[in-house]
Amino acid sequence: MAVSMSRTLVAFRRVTCNNLKNAEASLDVQHPAPLFLPVRTKKRYFIPPAVGLKGKQQENPEVKARAAGIVFRQQYLERPINIACTAGIFDPYIPPEGDARLSTLSKEGLKQRTEQIRQSAASQLAIRKIKEHDSEFTTKTFAEKAQEIFIEAHNALTQFNKEKLHSLVTERCYPEMTRGNRYKTIRWRFVESLEPPRVVHARCPDMVSKGNLYGQVTVRMHSKQTLAIYDRFGRLMLGSEEQLKDVLEYLVIERHLVNPYGRWRLHGKIVPSWAPAKDPIIKTVCIPGPELKPWQELDTLSYEVPKPAAVQWYK
Repeated sequence: MAVSMSRTLVAFRRVTCNNLKNAEASLDVQHPAPLFLPVRTKKRYFIPPAVGLKGKQQENPEVKARAAGIVFRQQYLERPINIACTAGIFDPYIPPEGDARLSTLSKEGLKQRTEQIRQSAASQLAIRKIKEHDSEFTTKTFAEKAQEIFIEAHNALTQFNKEKLHSLVTERCYPEMTRGNRYKTIRWRFVESLEPPRVVHARCPDMVSKGNLYGQVTVRMHSKQTLAIYDRFGRLMLGSEEQLKDVLEYLVIERHLVNPYGRWRLHGKIVPSWAPAKDPIIKTVCIPGPELKPWQELDTLSYEVPKPAAVQWYK
């Protein structure tokens, strides 16, 4: 009888403990933190040097790490490459001197004719490769398309529309067009074409790996344009808005042929060696005025610009 009672009490205690455990699990009861915490016993073999130690010679951390058995990952200082465009112009077109054909009887004319034949043969092979990736490419219609890209890119430059300019010029051409234009006002206008634009050169190079093709087409464009550049004070630095100028340019248009979403963009400009020098930019400076106090105002009618004092030079 006593044995049966003890067994009944043990079973009752087990059922009660199980019920309590289930109740705690259902109510998410959290026990207080333990009184004893485990101590970190792992030894640190490599301790980085302290920051701000002056006058003490610091040891090379790589040597200490190798002695402790830690291998440093090798770091490569490489220059990033943008594969959306090439880094330059491959086999640039050499315009004939004076943009005219010399007589083949002379030595210079014979050299010029030979160079034109060599360049035209290479251009025909490049045009075939371009047509394999761009079925709509034709030399007759591409020149007009290149002229439209040129006009839209310069209009976006005058309006400082960066998003549109990035879609019309390559990453190589963008800094060349925008460098030095900060705090300046540009007034550019395309008046008319003196001669219809035409394709004079084509190349299809590959970069990084074989088969990664880029199409570069050189277009000759002869037109009338106006250009005026003002500084941040509104003073004229270069050109004029009324004066028309005849401009002969050789534009390089590029496209990443392997990319199905690639598009033709302005890549650069070829300036021949016989081209005349550009007009110098008129540099403007700010003349310092009088030092005014916060409650004073400058009366422009009564203020005169100070003139430099005369200096006598002795030999």
